[in-house]
Amino acid sequence: MGSSRAVAAAVAAAALVLALGASAQGADRRTTSLAKIKAPSFVAIDAASGRTLRAHGADTRRPIASLTKVMTGLVVIERGQLEKRVRVTPAAAGVDDYREGLVAGKRYRRLTLLRSALMVSANDSATALAIDGGGSLRGFYASMNAKARAIGMTRTTYASPSGLNDAGKLSTALDQARLARVALQNSTFASIVGTTRYVTRWAAPTYVKVWINHNRMLASAPGTYGVKTGWTSRARGCLIVAQRRGGRSVIGVVLGSESIWTDMQALLDAAFAS
Repeated sequence: MGSSRAVAAAVAAAALVLALGASAQGADRRTTSLAKIKAPSFVAIDAASGRTLRAHGADTRRPIASLTKVMTGLVVIERGQLEKRVRVTPAAAGVDDYREGLVAGKRYRRLTLLRSALMVSANDSATALAIDGGGSLRGFYASMNAKARAIGMTRTTYASPSGLNDAGKLSTALDQARLARVALQNSTFASIVGTTRYVTRWAAPTYVKVWINHNRMLASAPGTYGVKTGWTSRARGCLIVAQRRGGRSVIGVVLGSESIWTDMQALLDAAFAS
């Protein structure tokens, strides 16, 4: 009997050593992944619960470039009537690049402009939607900021529909993750930002346009299902990505990055390893 107890104790001890070793290896992988991230602000949250998994500088207010269009898109989608046509104003047609090339005075479906703004980050499309939706840009900013407050984005201020205007328009990595989590629960939004390639009819002499989503992880990283890229000289690289692995979903955000794809991959690896 003494011999049996000794064997059992030895087996238990070996199992404990293996478990501790596996835990240490997992911790090493998480630490190594996080060490690769050079972005000054990042966060990864569990998409189901909203729980923060990994974070650094996640509450620091920073410019967010074209991540702004996530809120623009959500506000427009929630107002509905997406088949209605929007008349493009000279102000919308004349914004800085990147532009779709909308023609002032012409009318485009809201859904078409949404795809343009969210998939290929067209600034004229986002601006046309904002002027249409708010009656004026200021009116639309009020709707954006009201929505931000309603979903707990306490450190965000919107003052642009596209992200071109960095002055006075700041947010945090955590607030953007919260927004993405809410927005992805809307089936229309999720469908658009999860589309890798879309072909649409266009007015002559173009006839057809092919949009390739700027979020290249949709095509290169299995399980990715959204959401948006952004860049300005002041904001640097900004990226939100939603990804599924093994039955879990994580939303990652990096702000101020010099290498958004490398930083995001490391962030997601660390988050899924947690």
